[in-house]
Amino acid sequence: MTKKISIADLPDFDFSEHLDSEQAMAEYLTVILEENDPALLAAALGDIARARGMSDIAKASGITREALYKALRPDAQPRFDTINRVCTALGVKLVAQVAR
Repeated sequence: MTKKISIADLPDFDFSEHLDSEQAMAEYLTVILEENDPALLAAALGDIARARGMSDIAKASGITREALYKALRPDAQPRFDTINRVCTALGVKLVAQVAR
C-alpha cells in the first residue's frame, strides 16, 4: 500500500539554492524575461539576490535590505530604477532583442 503525501507536507522549493554560478543566474534570468511578467522578474531577482547574499546586494544597490525584500517579493511591481540598481549590484544586465 502506498502512502499518500499531501502537497502541504512538501518542503518549499527555494530556487536560490540552485543558482550557484553566474552562468546559472544569467540563464535563469533569460528564461524569466521570456515570460514577460514583471512580478516574476522581481521574484527571480529576489532569488538571485538571496543566492548572492541579500545584505551584500542591498549595500551595493543602495537600497535597504528590508526595502529590497519588499521590492523583490513574488507579488511586487518594482520601479524600473529598482530593477536597474539591483541588476547593477548583481553584475547582470538586461538585453533587448527582436521579438519573434
